[in-house]
Amino acid sequence: MHGAGNRTDEEAPLLGSHRKSTEESKSWLRVKRHMTADVSKHWADAVLLFCYIITGLLDSSAVFIWGSFVSMQTGNTVYLGLGLVAPSEGIRWIKAVTSIGFFCLGSFFFSHFHRILSPRKRWVLVASYFLQMLLIVLAAMILTFGSSDHSDDLNWQVLVPLASVAFQSSGQAVISRVFHYTGLTSVVLTSNYCDLFGDAKLFDLSNVERNRRLAAPALLLLGAVIGGFWAHSSVGMAGALWTAVGLKAVIVAAWFFWPAASEGEW
Repeated sequence: MHGAGNRTDEEAPLLGSHRKSTEESKSWLRVKRHMTADVSKHWADAVLLFCYIITGLLDSSAVFIWGSFVSMQTGNTVYLGLGLVAPSEGIRWIKAVTSIGFFCLGSFFFSHFHRILSPRKRWVLVASYFLQMLLIVLAAMILTFGSSDHSDDLNWQVLVPLASVAFQSSGQAVISRVFHYTGLTSVVLTSNYCDLFGDAKLFDLSNVERNRRLAAPALLLLGAVIGGFWAHSSVGMAGALWTAVGLKAVIVAAWFFWPAASEGEW
């Protein structure tokens, strides 16, 4: 009896260790299932609309301080055209072509990133927005810890942050394609205005598409006001960038906790 009691005592830690290992394994499987699940499309348009605030924030402050857009490339294309006519009259066109070039590179990168890794998986969306956030952090750190008197120069302390922010801006536009909300790119409003006021159901109270088209410019305007506030403050572009970092972090957290897609939803 004494010997049997000893065997039980000797086996108890092993049984406890096995039980703990099993629980850890189950926890890991739950986390894995959660992160590899496709996220639901329901209310995903709210996240895309939230991105309009970031676009307005970054573009308004960038145009005021750097003289170039970092998201909406229509304006930069006009700046480029003006610069090609009179290249010696200013450097805005060089900043514009830098922004356009890195936005195009970002579009290539993020579209392939989602296409190769499965576009709507939770971990892919989290990683995409986390990378966008890190690129803004890079720009914010350069402006925060570097010299602040280069906004009118072709200095790396302007061109690197400009390129970094333009690159990440394309990621938001790519996500609109991922969720099939092609009208919510967050980087253009002209077609939005056209579709809004050309809508045959413009005054229909149940018109969800109309509501999105109304919300997009309103949220971009809100972001532009916030960006203008930072641009006119002593903090300047760095304040706008750090605010954008916080907003991107909100989206990263949102995708982490977003409901998974139901069977057959996609």
